[in-house]
Amino acid sequence: MTTPTPQRRAASCIRLTKWDEQAVINAARSLREQTGGASLALVFVSPDWRPHLRDLVEIIQVEGHVRRVAGCSTDGMIGTDQEDEEVSGFSLMFLNLPGEDIGSWIIDETFQIPRDRPATGGWLLLGNPLRLNAQALLEDLNRIYPGVPLYGGLASGGWDTETLFTLHHESMQLDSAGIAIHLPGTVIHGIVSQGCQPIGEPYTITRVDDDVVLGVGGRRAYDVLVETFENLPEDDQKVAHGNIMAGLAASEYRDEFQRGDFLVRNILGGDPTTGALKIGASPRVGQTLQFQLREKDAADEDLRLRSEALHSREGTPLAMLCFSCGGRGQQLFGVPNHDAGILAETFGPVPVAGFFCNGEFGPVAGLNFHHGYTAAVAALY
Repeated sequence: MTTPTPQRRAASCIRLTKWDEQAVINAARSLREQTGGASLALVFVSPDWRPHLRDLVEIIQVEGHVRRVAGCSTDGMIGTDQEDEEVSGFSLMFLNLPGEDIGSWIIDETFQIPRDRPATGGWLLLGNPLRLNAQALLEDLNRIYPGVPLYGGLASGGWDTETLFTLHHESMQLDSAGIAIHLPGTVIHGIVSQGCQPIGEPYTITRVDDDVVLGVGGRRAYDVLVETFENLPEDDQKVAHGNIMAGLAASEYRDEFQRGDFLVRNILGGDPTTGALKIGASPRVGQTLQFQLREKDAADEDLRLRSEALHSREGTPLAMLCFSCGGRGQQLFGVPNHDAGILAETFGPVPVAGFFCNGEFGPVAGLNFHHGYTAAVAALY
């Protein structure tokens, strides 16, 4: 007699309310009924719930029949075909992954990426932007587990220790740097939509000084930026002020560069006298740079195309986690539910949970990076 393989299940919900014990009980019971209990619960909660986090976690565990709970603060929740910004409440997902050796860790000053995990599946990272050294952690992960994807985001909700926090079932110490989760038996494909379109031409960086680009293609970097702007169509020039970014090639192994081949970074300043551009990255001589225009139509098109490509290639996932920049949403698109709506249009009524972030994580060209202005979507298969 063959023993049937336990079925993997997922379910999610959003509840918009101030602290309400019964709302949490009802949500946990509902998701338990849909999943049969869970291996992992992820909860993204508004900062005003902070005094009640211990009760929140305990109710999820008891009423949801789930031991592992992780999450963080946010000022905006994402669910299935739904985004709610600057409101009180929570977005909750249950993942029932029978037999999966899930690992989860609180990131503190002693934390190091464990070296004894399978080099399979994928990682999730929830970070406190005031405490997490994301660059160092991502570099370690890329080195120890090359090619294994990581998705996630930085907590939002404010800019102080009272409104920014991560949470974990093992400790209600809310001042940790973050939470790392490894799902070794879950295939994670995803979308990293940086919301930009390349403008101008790709150039090779020829002179740098730390984070300052002095020369590209043998010319002064500032002059090339001005020329790129002046060659834009008039409509693009109108939206370009403050929205031109530097795109650094994530890999030079390309015959030609397209949207998505670049890490998009802020231009922090320029000096017309010296021709220098200061950018929010560490560029190197020989790296390809192409300027990028961030605007809503490009962001919409990019997420749609990437979603459709993933669905065509991999089919419908078990669940999706959406980590979207706080600068997207209605602020960018002028309409509610934009990113969640595209996922629903493309993938159907898949369980979705997520939040609006202070920074997003996801892979580009096989390496995991910290992004901004991005929708990073982890599709769990």
